[in-house]
Parts: sequence; structure tokens; C-alpha cells
Amino acid sequence: MADRSPTVIARVQTFATFGGVRNWLFVRVETADGMHGWGEASTELWEGTVRAAVEELGARMIGLDAMAVERRWQEATRHGFWRGGIVLASAVAAIDQALWDIRGKRLGVPVHVLLGGPVRDRVDTYRHVAIYDPERTAADARALVESGVRVLKTGAWVSDSVLPEHERLGRAVERLSALRDAVGWDVDVLIDNHGRSRPDEAIRLLRALAPFRIRWIEEPIAPESPELVAPVAAVARDHGISVAFGERLFSRAEFRPALERGLVDVVQPDLCHAGGISEVTRIASLADTYRAVLAPHNPAGPVSTAASAQVALAVPSFSLLELCPDEPRRSEVSVEPWTLEGASLTVPDRPGLGIDLDVEALLDVPARPIAVPSSAYGADGSVMDV
Repeated sequence: MADRSPTVIARVQTFATFGGVRNWLFVRVETADGMHGWGEASTELWEGTVRAAVEELGARMIGLDAMAVERRWQEATRHGFWRGGIVLASAVAAIDQALWDIRGKRLGVPVHVLLGGPVRDRVDTYRHVAIYDPERTAADARALVESGVRVLKTGAWVSDSVLPEHERLGRAVERLSALRDAVGWDVDVLIDNHGRSRPDEAIRLLRALAPFRIRWIEEPIAPESPELVAPVAAVARDHGISVAFGERLFSRAEFRPALERGLVDVVQPDLCHAGGISEVTRIASLADTYRAVLAPHNPAGPVSTAASAQVALAVPSFSLLELCPDEPRRSEVSVEPWTLEGASLTVPDRPGLGIDLDVEALLDVPARPIAVPSSAYGADGSVMDV
């Protein structure tokens, strides 16, 4: 017989809205007495598919206890037979976030308190510079540093895919030179390679960019075969560069081979995709065993940022949080926007995730085609990674 207590799940709703650059997919879980929690499953280019998965999973949770977060996570991942992958893992992640939000609200404490309490006072963030428009590298970098940002990420220039490798390397060197000229050497620089290179290409990229004092290289090769990172990691470490990846890995099991072989220094699970708060905290604990730090992938909306920040406050091995402000849209949909001072994100002392959304603001701006690149081709017309 279904549980009839006030904390049982009564409704699961989804809201897709344009976030300024990408579309955001939010999930609202409501209990029998009207309390609600928010989750996010924003999945670039696949919002409709993930939305359907959330709705199917949510329908199976009606009548179950929202406070039993771990039991709900176990049922969601084990009772559907099929598991893993971006679609199912994102559906689980969003509902998991929402249940943690409800649990915190019901108990009157922030989620990070439920995770063991804060181990730091603030959450340090990094920002993107000229990811989609490399011609703005120097100007954007200078403006961000003047606003107080101390860590910048660049790279992932999909428009360069049509160029021969030596020209791609030449342009990368030109852009990093312009960036360093603009901001000096007291700012950390991260390079995102979006998994586009073969191992030998990634090694040549590392050697070309090493003089610019790179803090980490992200996804140097495709994530499907992390064992191939070994020769790349060896060269990176020779140059004092960390290896980061994990935005396209969704479980402890997928991170384990690279961690066991010592091939990753920075793990980057996404709270919207890697099973939510429940699984990402476990991934962080596993990574800490191998002295790898946590830097959650977070290019999405305000609920993703809130969930990531709650984890960041409670996880000792946390390093940096990716942040895309996406104003004014972020403030439009947030009932009480969070405070960002320079590069530091202050987590409000509010129960649950500390975030609430304006449903009318979500409905006012529906999802739309996005400007993020969704295709890439070589000079000969062959298909390349985006």
C-alpha cells in the first residue's frame, strides 16, 4: 500500500526554458502537503529526450517517500533494468537533486549540512573566455580579470576543426599569447580540448601550450577510453600540467579505471548528469582516495550551480566550480539570486539547495534552438568531434 504521509511524492513536473546561451531543463518534485524541491537536467542538444525520461521516472515515484533519498536513488538506478548513459543518468540526477532539496527544507537546514557540514567558507569559481569567439580572447580575459576572476578557461574552438593540425596549433599559441599579454601571469589558465584529439595530437598540443603555464588540460582525448590518456598524462605532468576529465562519465564505475591507474588529477562529474548529489559525493570520495580533486562540470543553470555549490561546501577535495552567469536570464528565473563577488560564490544560509525558481518566468521564455556549435567537419568534409 502506498505511503500516505505528508512527505510522499505527489507530482513531478518538468520546465524547459531558454537560458541565454543554452536551454535549461528544470524538474520540480512536489509532496502531498505542497512542499516542493527543484532539480536540473539541462542536457545540451537532448533536452526533449531527457525530459521524457524524467517524466517516465517521476511517474514511477508517485506515492513514495521523498525523504528516503538514498532508497529512491537505488530504485531509480536498479529497478529500471537499463542503467547509465546521459539520458537515464540525467533523469536520476534531477530527481535526486530535488529530493535533497525537499529533505533539507523539511529539516530546516541547507543540503551541505546534511552532507556533513561546511569544510570551507565560500566556493571559488572559474569562467570561460572566448570559447565560441576566439577573436575576443584578449578583451574578454581582461574584462573578467578586472571583475575579480582569477581562473580562466579557454579552448574548445570548434571552428578550427577544418584546419590542418599545424595551423590549429599555431592559432592556439597565438590566442594563449594574447591572453597572457592581456592578463599577465598571476591568473591561472585552463585549456578545454573537448576530447577532440588522438593521443599523439594531444601531446603536441600540450608541448605547444606548456610555455603559457597551463594549470590543467581538460578532456585531452575522447572519454570513452580513459586508458589511452596514459601517454598524454605523462607528458602533461612533465610540464606541470594536470589532467582533468569526467563531464561525460556518469558513475563511480566509469571513473574507477582512470583513478586506479593514476591518469586523472581533476575529476569533473556534472551534478545534472552523474546521478545527482548522491552519486557525485561518492565519486568525490573515490577520487580523494587517489588524491584527485573535484571540479564539477557546470555550464548549466541556477539549480545545477546550487547543487554543485552545496556539494563543494561539504567535500574536502573540492577545488573549483565552473560557472556561466548567463545574465540576465539567471536572475530572471531565480526568486532570490545568489551573490557572486568576483570569483567567489556565496552560498546562502537557506534550507535545501537554497534556490527557488519563478515558474512564470520559466514559462514566459520557452526552449529554442541554441547557438552552441552542434557540428564540426574537417577540411575534407569528414566528421569531427564538436
